[in-house]
Amino acid sequence: MGKVNTKLHIGNLLLKRGVISKEQLDKAYDILNEEPENSTRRIGQILYQDLDLDRHTIMREIASIYAFDEIFYAQESLSEKKIENIRGYIDQMPKEVIDELVHQKALPVSKKATSLTIATPDPSNPDLSDIISKLNYKEYDIRYCRYELIEDILSKVYEQKNEFLDKLEDIDLEEGQITDEEEDIDEEEIDAEINQSMLNSLVEGMLVEGVRRGVSDMHIIPSGPATTDIRFRTDGKLQLWYQQKNVKPEAITAVIKDKTRNVDRFERDSSQDGFIQRVVDNYNIRYRVSIMPMVGAQFERKFESIVIRILDDREVITDLNVLGLQEKAKEDFVKAIEKPSGIVIITGPTGSGKSTTLVAALYYVIDPTKNVLTIEEPVEYLIKGARQLKIGKNMTFEQAIRGILRHDPDIVLVGEMRDLQTAEVAIKMANTGHLTFSTLHTNDAPSAVSRLYKMGIEPFLIANAVNLVMAQRLVRRLCSCKQVTEPHVDTYKSIGFTEEEIENNTFYEAVGCEKCFNTGYKGRVAIMEALYFSKEIKKIILESGGEIDEEKIKQTAIKDGMLTLRASGRERIKNGTTTVEEIMAITIED
Repeated sequence: MGKVNTKLHIGNLLLKRGVISKEQLDKAYDILNEEPENSTRRIGQILYQDLDLDRHTIMREIASIYAFDEIFYAQESLSEKKIENIRGYIDQMPKEVIDELVHQKALPVSKKATSLTIATPDPSNPDLSDIISKLNYKEYDIRYCRYELIEDILSKVYEQKNEFLDKLEDIDLEEGQITDEEEDIDEEEIDAEINQSMLNSLVEGMLVEGVRRGVSDMHIIPSGPATTDIRFRTDGKLQLWYQQKNVKPEAITAVIKDKTRNVDRFERDSSQDGFIQRVVDNYNIRYRVSIMPMVGAQFERKFESIVIRILDDREVITDLNVLGLQEKAKEDFVKAIEKPSGIVIITGPTGSGKSTTLVAALYYVIDPTKNVLTIEEPVEYLIKGARQLKIGKNMTFEQAIRGILRHDPDIVLVGEMRDLQTAEVAIKMANTGHLTFSTLHTNDAPSAVSRLYKMGIEPFLIANAVNLVMAQRLVRRLCSCKQVTEPHVDTYKSIGFTEEEIENNTFYEAVGCEKCFNTGYKGRVAIMEALYFSKEIKKIILESGGEIDEEKIKQTAIKDGMLTLRASGRERIKNGTTTVEEIMAITIED
């Protein structure tokens, strides 16, 4: 109760100081009251994460309330000399402690014999004191610093060296070492190639660099008889990271296979799945490896495409409030997952954040009194408090589905409703007192109803079992280097903006800087279409007969306040989160 009172006290002080309005404070309190008891979110985070208020204005005032002074006031960047000093402080301190500080967006910026000054955009962060105490200074002074400035300083002083890539730069393969004529696979020759430390450094360096850059997937693709492209997927877009020339692609493939468990290096004609584990920056990282044979210009060569998915549990969102669900979608989503039974379905293409949303939802409802089971193939993230069933040759996905009801579940996550049998079991669980979560591959929320019907599920079962269907996509978030732009009226009208909205809102365009690798975007945010199954929606489905009327379902839901994907995207554009180009590229007309 003490924590809640503190949060309310800070909110009231912000109101008295005129930083927020009474309406904004009431909204923040409503969100606070809906949060689970173990939530550690503070009122400031709710105000800028959920209500889109200016982060700097809110956090500077909270720092003032707690009597934390501001450092580097009104500075856009620091001098090179100051940057050099901060870099020197970091070099003198234990790396593992600095890593922890950086993870909390905090930095040592000034040092005396017995005292240390730490700059951070959130001085009220309770984790900071424990970390700073490891540095063994008698006194330390925590100061508030604007988030964007901390990010800028970090990009200049916290350069994590990749020892494997450093080794790679010292090795220079002679041009022409591998020729186009050398087409037959010679195992001894490949062994000789992969014994070079260069290839080992390349692969290990790739694994480390992918984690540090926040990459979701790494693609290793043969692009010629002696050339391999390595592409990183960052914020949903593939970009060339490195091109290895003068080495046969089979040699690089063999190095990766040797490092991967559960795959056969000498099998080149069928797909294989395995995994790699590494400790990167003192944290255990898992990599999921998919290998598939592919055709190249040299038909007799055994080329293979490799995709490595990075599974970093630090990136898992366990707090539903941090997902960034828009107001009505969040209200309906919470209402759906708080029910004791029924199914909640997330739809969207691969890479649209379905698993992230489901994991956050599970963490919201998990408690020790409930038996939570998951059936996923493969398991991506470890969920504390859930029993994640192990799918393999001894227990297939289908066997797990058939046996799940005998395992006394309260809450079940079915990774994907891939066929009629899976869908029938998921719907049956939802109709027999179990809260069920699952995913489908459909374009929008109403079409998920049609998809279930076409799979063979009766309309009355769909109407009675489903609590909510939420379609979602991920769009790139503008970097802080964004600039105000003059909207092209016809373009903005084409995605549903009115003339009044165009006139009364500020719009931004992507620019590009070092922090975002000159893309103009950094990170991603979800747009969502949350179809809550109200009595009226259920009635439409029950009366549908032999054909589901998707348009009628959609229009009824819109009347109830549902935002379509495109309407959700327009809200993201209006609050300066993304651009019209991003929304046009990822959504279709309403």
